[in-house]
Amino acid sequence: MVDLARRGFFRGRPRPRAEKRPPWAQLEADFIDRCTRCNDCLKACPTQILVVGDGGYPTVDFSLGECTFCGDCISACQPKALRRDPEQAAWPYKASIGEDCLPSQGVECRVCGDFCDTRAIRFPPRLGGSPLPEIDAERCNGCGGCVAPCPVSAISIR
Repeated sequence: MVDLARRGFFRGRPRPRAEKRPPWAQLEADFIDRCTRCNDCLKACPTQILVVGDGGYPTVDFSLGECTFCGDCISACQPKALRRDPEQAAWPYKASIGEDCLPSQGVECRVCGDFCDTRAIRFPPRLGGSPLPEIDAERCNGCGGCVAPCPVSAISIR
């Protein structure tokens, strides 16, 4: 078993970074135990958002695109570090909009809403300024489709 805290200590990071694992990843400890770092899931991802992360384990990079939840990464995962459970959501991640968002600076922008397939980002009218985006947490599936198009990188998936 890989001790991530020890690895982080020797790299100058006392705590390991919280990585965003592929959809339907097992709990972190189980994922690390099962994942062989074969990179088959990276090769299988049609949107190519899976990249090699800390320690060589796969992680998601939403700056490259969005997750379509196609399941190709799960099919490619032979050690079963990724397992789809019909009762379980793909992951707990949701979009979050930061203070750098252009409408909060008085600039009209609705790019994130245009790229949100689930229509989780809405722009209710606001007196005296550009409508500010609001995220409906119930509708947001954390796909990351809104991250890359944002011109000021104000959106993150947490």
